Amino acid sequence: MLKGFFNVPAPQNEPVLNYGPRSIERAALKAALAEGRAQVIDIPMYIGGEEVRTGKTLEVRPPHDHKHLLANAHEGDASHVKAAIDAALAAKENWEIMPWEQRAAIFLKAADLLAGPYRAKINAATMLGQSKNAYQAEIDAACEFIDFLRFNVQYMTEIYAQQPISSKGVWNRVEHRPLEGFIFAITPFNFTAIAGNLCAAPALMGNVVVWKPAPTQLYTANVIMQVFNEAGLPPGVINMINVDGPVAGDVIFTHRDFAGLHFTGSTHVFQNLWKIIGNNISNYRSYPRIVGETGGKDFVLAHSSANAEVVATALVRGAFEYQGQKCSAASRAYIAKSIWPAVKEKMIADIASFKVGPTEDFENFVNAVITEASFDKLAKYIDEAKANPDVEIITGGTYDKSVGYFVQPTVIQVQDPYYVTMCEELFGPVLSIYVYEDEQFEEIMNIIDNTSPYALTGSIIAQDRYAVTQATTRLRNAAGNFYINDKPTGAVVGQQPFGGARGSGTNDKAGSMQNLLRWSSPRTIKETFDPPKDYRYPFLDKEV
Repeated sequence: MLKGFFNVPAPQNEPVLNYGPRSIERAALKAALAEGRAQVIDIPMYIGGEEVRTGKTLEVRPPHDHKHLLANAHEGDASHVKAAIDAALAAKENWEIMPWEQRAAIFLKAADLLAGPYRAKINAATMLGQSKNAYQAEIDAACEFIDFLRFNVQYMTEIYAQQPISSKGVWNRVEHRPLEGFIFAITPFNFTAIAGNLCAAPALMGNVVVWKPAPTQLYTANVIMQVFNEAGLPPGVINMINVDGPVAGDVIFTHRDFAGLHFTGSTHVFQNLWKIIGNNISNYRSYPRIVGETGGKDFVLAHSSANAEVVATALVRGAFEYQGQKCSAASRAYIAKSIWPAVKEKMIADIASFKVGPTEDFENFVNAVITEASFDKLAKYIDEAKANPDVEIITGGTYDKSVGYFVQPTVIQVQDPYYVTMCEELFGPVLSIYVYEDEQFEEIMNIIDNTSPYALTGSIIAQDRYAVTQATTRLRNAAGNFYINDKPTGAVVGQQPFGGARGSGTNDKAGSMQNLLRWSSPRTIKETFDPPKDYRYPFLDKEV
């Protein structure tokens, strides 16, 4: 076995390609999109290195073109969940004892595959399956996913390098073991990078994983598994299942070797899973690690000193990029009355210039929401706002699902800062705005802090540094990622570790050393070179 203190390649954030007209990357992406639309693929489950097909399938269709069939994904049952757990546990010992640099090499190779030959494929899959435009797919499925893989390798080496001091005649050291058992990863539709990272991060630390992607993300999840397999990930280390949530939970959360949950999704589901785990706590070999990021009701606070153009741009980007389907999306804003007319004018003009439609047309800034259920929920909120005399639709307010699930970017101005759309997470292209009197700045911060159960992201936009300082301090518990003079979205791995507290999750900061530490079980080793051979201490000697 090779020996050495190995230095991994220094991570750098993957450059974001621009996909401008006549660019090489645009041509490659257009070709991948055409190839994806030209065929109906078969998506298996991946268990123990085998592609598992059941014959029972669900249809995968683009949200922006729901009459077009992209794939048929095979569905499993409880027997497949058990098989995935068995495969993970069978792979555990060899994976656990594999030298760390070999594990690192697999995920570094996966990063390079994504940066190179798989870039167009995974971006196209994200555009087709999740209705993201080219830029949103690039910053997610390519760049952020690549960054997760590369930076996590660096963080792993830093964790391993942190060692205790040793006194004379003693050598103290700490090793970081994987958890005893398997990890269950549950991932959402909205970020390909999250889907890949939630299973890859524990695996990098030597754990084995059962992964359940969202049904609405299966088209891209299939590409993720292809990348992992080509990178040389051994069979059984990550097992992808497509099984109904409660069916999977009944098997996994009653299994003695369940060791941890890595979750991104709704607060309600996460809280319910936590209760189930708690009720089964005496059945487990160890106390499971529970890591979750669960959404937000993210705010923008604009002070009277703010630049109106900066505010408007932060709002239209923060609220409407990827149709507001980001946990960090700006969904409630508090605008000082003195700047509101200028902010409103620029927002209306900007939104009027948006093009809405399918992702294959690169001129479309806004695409479809993910499902008909999401569409119907958003339509209901919009209709209720239209019927309320104390609410004004500033722009948008229309929707159409005849071809795809299209909701026009909608801005609602409310008179009540506690109106329902200011409080509840909508997860769509709907922004609610409350205009406050300039002198009510302190009061409005109290309202922001107490309106929502979430605490994921938020921003203060102001030229007045006292206002920035005041908001940064007063709203310190209202957002795990806080932005000054910027939109509350767009966290970059290695630059802004991501996560929130309160109803937004456990704040274990994806893309940081802190997250990887949750998938490690340290063991302290003390070695004494010249151990004592007599129990007596000098203080026992008689006085002479």
